[in-house]
Amino acid sequence: MNKVHATVEETEQPKWWERNAGPNMIDIHSTKEFISALSEAGDRLVIVEFYGTWCASCRALFPKLCRTAQEHPEIIFLKVNFDENKPMCKSLNVKVLPYFHFYRGADGQLESFSCSLAKFQKIKDAIEMHNTARCSIGPPKGVGDLNLESVSAPKNDKPTGSS
Repeated sequence: MNKVHATVEETEQPKWWERNAGPNMIDIHSTKEFISALSEAGDRLVIVEFYGTWCASCRALFPKLCRTAQEHPEIIFLKVNFDENKPMCKSLNVKVLPYFHFYRGADGQLESFSCSLAKFQKIKDAIEMHNTARCSIGPPKGVGDLNLESVSAPKNDKPTGSS
């Protein structure tokens, strides 16, 4: 009797990539779903994780990603299974897993990078950088000035008037 019960339980247990952190973590199964999830996000930050069910790095990173989704209910997390969506992933230039894209409503794609559990800080840094209130016209004076200049100014031009 016990043996049967254990087997039943095993099949009911969701696979690691099927576990969901909450309402802001969405499984994407098609290009159509991906596009509509992005368009429905409005101005919210959207983090897309491209993963493979066979990918050990993806599996190792996943619990931390779920925790991050719970800590940031205002961010939408999309999970894209590489094997289910190969043509889309190829057209989005996903060549390694786990791979992340950051999107923001009308601003489109903000950045993309590959990231493993060891480098998870990269995701936290990107969240911190992109997850700002949209009404702000920039960071407070003295914070991130250099960062902004290197993004907005041409590489060879020194911005005038900066000390």
